[in-house]
Amino acid sequence: MSGSMSRTTGNLPPCPVIRTPRLTLRPHVLSDAEAITASLCDFDVARMLLRVPQPYHPGDARDWLETEANGDTAWNAAITGKGGAHIGVVSIERQQNAWHLGYWLNRQAWGRGIMSEAAWALIDAFFRERPDSTVRSGVFADNTASLKVQAKLGFTISGISDVYVPARGATVNRIETHLTRDAFTPARS
Repeated sequence: MSGSMSRTTGNLPPCPVIRTPRLTLRPHVLSDAEAITASLCDFDVARMLLRVPQPYHPGDARDWLETEANGDTAWNAAITGKGGAHIGVVSIERQQNAWHLGYWLNRQAWGRGIMSEAAWALIDAFFRERPDSTVRSGVFADNTASLKVQAKLGFTISGISDVYVPARGATVNRIETHLTRDAFTPARS
């Protein structure tokens, strides 16, 4: 599919490989299943995610990698650090006629600005492909770290909803957010 055709449909070209000063974002491979499973078995990671079951099994990771990780309506980038270790995911995917940002990091990568760097890089690439798009996202009300990441990127709050979270087995408040190209915060040097 040509670049111009992908701009007018829900499809995206393949997920690009993106390098930042500390990270490489790349398409997933089946061998990522072990690292994904290890990260998402951690309840403190899974409890902040909208669609992740708990407990999380190796088969869940393999199923996701085989069916959704590299589809043409999403960029699901593996976040890898020095040495190529899989430490998380940042994605932009088409859901309900809108583009949505989602992300997670394993616990060992928290608190170092990694997600801000990874999300900025993927959003920047996405806006080069789709400059007239709006990216939607959201965070659970008790996830202040994630809300700070989105604020750094230029997201603004657009509402609050109640959502069921499988890992928690409960309904929680979700702060809905959105980002336009004009509001996207440039990278800091």
